[in-house]
Order: sequence, then structure tokens, then C-alpha cells
Amino acid sequence: MSMTDLLKAEEIKKALDAFAAETFDPKKFFEMVGMKAMTAENVKKVFQVLDVDGSGFIEEEELKFVLKGFSKEGRDLTDAETKAFLQAADKDGDGKIGIDEFETMVHE
Repeated sequence: MSMTDLLKAEEIKKALDAFAAETFDPKKFFEMVGMKAMTAENVKKVFQVLDVDGSGFIEEEELKFVLKGFSKEGRDLTDAETKAFLQAADKDGDGKIGIDEFETMVHE
């Protein structure tokens, strides 16, 4: 499954363009690509696409490249953006984002 099976390509491009030179805001990005309106089940499908190693978590190393999971044209997150994203989503403090933490962040 690819991201464009779940989300509209033009919305992904628009959101990526919006954060090309601006500090990445994951909640705003997820809303712009239409994830906030998705069912929890479909948000979890997006998570599975982003969980590159299939571990059931998005670790800090994967998080840096999260925009590439939406489109190969996506930029890498800076270290500061990666840490801020992780801090915002990692509710249990284990240093990685679980599927339920991801879904909660999208729908907050």
C-alpha cells in the first residue's frame, strides 16, 4: 500500500510545499493532508506505511524521514523538528511513537 492509496496526491504536495521552508508542525501537516478527517483505522494504515522497518513503532531514525513516507520529494526533518515531533507524540516516554500514540496525535 502506498500513501496515495490513502491520501490525495495534490493535498500531500500542497502540505509538503507549505513546510518546505517553514518549521514542520506535524499536527498542521496531518490536517492539511486530510488525516484529521480519516477514521482511526485509516490513520493506522498511514502509520504502517511510515513504519519502514515494520517494528510497530516509528523510531527517531524513521521520524527524520517521515515526509519522504508521504512523497519521495519530501524533505528530511531537521534534528530539532524530529525531536519536537517525537516529544509531542511520545506520550509514554519510551523514545518512539506507537500506533495508538500516532492516532491520538492526528486526532487531537
